[in-house]
Amino acid sequence: MSAALRAYLPSWIVPVVPEGRVLTDSAIVVEGVRIRALVNRSQLEIDYPGIERIELPGHALMPGLINMHTHSALVLMRGLADDRPLMQWLHEYIWPAEKKVMGPDYVRFGSRLAMAEMLRGGTTCFNDNYFFPDVTAEAAVATGMRAFVGMPVIAFPTAWADTEDEYFRRGLAVHQRFVDHPLIGISFVPHAPYSVSDGAFRRIRTLSEELDITVHLHLLEAPGEIETSRTEYGMHPLDRLQSLELLGPRLLAVHMTQLQDADIARLAREGVHVIHCPDSNMKLASGICPVAALDRAGVNVSVGTDSAASNNNLDLLAEVRQAALLAKVASGDPEAVPAARALSMATIHGARALGMEHEIGSLEPGKQADFITIDLDCIETRPLHDVVSQLVYATPRCQVTNVWVRGRQLLKNRELITLDEAELRASSLPWQQKIHDAVRKLEVHHVE
Repeated sequence: MSAALRAYLPSWIVPVVPEGRVLTDSAIVVEGVRIRALVNRSQLEIDYPGIERIELPGHALMPGLINMHTHSALVLMRGLADDRPLMQWLHEYIWPAEKKVMGPDYVRFGSRLAMAEMLRGGTTCFNDNYFFPDVTAEAAVATGMRAFVGMPVIAFPTAWADTEDEYFRRGLAVHQRFVDHPLIGISFVPHAPYSVSDGAFRRIRTLSEELDITVHLHLLEAPGEIETSRTEYGMHPLDRLQSLELLGPRLLAVHMTQLQDADIARLAREGVHVIHCPDSNMKLASGICPVAALDRAGVNVSVGTDSAASNNNLDLLAEVRQAALLAKVASGDPEAVPAARALSMATIHGARALGMEHEIGSLEPGKQADFITIDLDCIETRPLHDVVSQLVYATPRCQVTNVWVRGRQLLKNRELITLDEAELRASSLPWQQKIHDAVRKLEVHHVE
């Protein structure tokens, strides 16, 4: 019997595919980094005599959550400049503060702190959009977490790059370095239509096709974006992206709160993936993504937290609940985005958008062993009539007990294994003071 062969025996297994299914009296067999089988408990000893058994009574076992949009290092700006409009928040506070503190050390520590929070909330994979993606990738590899990092492109100088050519040169070097790493995926992350030139978008389109990678883009986040595009380019942002041949299955469109029926039909026709960030959109009063209509039209919708600077947490379980509830109130339909579909949005739908649906996002033989356990034997989740409903509508992230990525355990009984919680707490204090000082100077400048 292989030492790498183990059986996990929870009270319930939620494989996600098929949607809404819950297995009882079952076990999941893992060999190395992959799922070998899902079997009935009575068959386990017959098929795998002497196998190591990990009993998990009172727990649900499900695929790891996939956070489809975040800026991980911005966790260090959690709670800064709250309760302000999006453009003021960005231009007067977040971007100026970033200029004062941005660098590899900032991104390294912020990414590690964010990963600790995400792992403790059941997230096993995050799709990041930030500067110094090589540093974020290094931190993810050291932690053992799965990450998609982006090659940033924006129309002004930052600590990462001064010119458009430098953005592409440095980004492509990151791609070359990590393209074959089993934990790291690479995408382009142009900031938004209002901050990226046509020339840069054309280069991104060509390179994304050559490299077979996705384009992760903030799009139609707030009402002013449409007016700005018509003023500067003479067309709606979707028309502009269509003219640049960027509307298609490689495009991961984040936010999408400003959609009309014709836009939804176009997205479905072109195969664009939509990433919904309900908490961030509500907090910034950006609008509501019409998730129910997108889902009905056949658009693949996944879920992200956005950054902790605009959320203010990286709790994807809470985001799943908000996605389901907001879809109901926005559409006036209590049957819109039922619990099972919301859970799919946080797992297999995200995997599909990343082109990883054959590797992660559900519990199926042959897929990688990315899964989590959640303790449902708690006051907050008793009585238990429907496991999937309970996971979506009632379960707090503090009931996530264990996390595995590629068969390696990263969280055990709520304790981080590859990250030092005490060190993260202590190291956050000097960063807190440094950022606080930077923001104080900005506020004095605003008053003057």
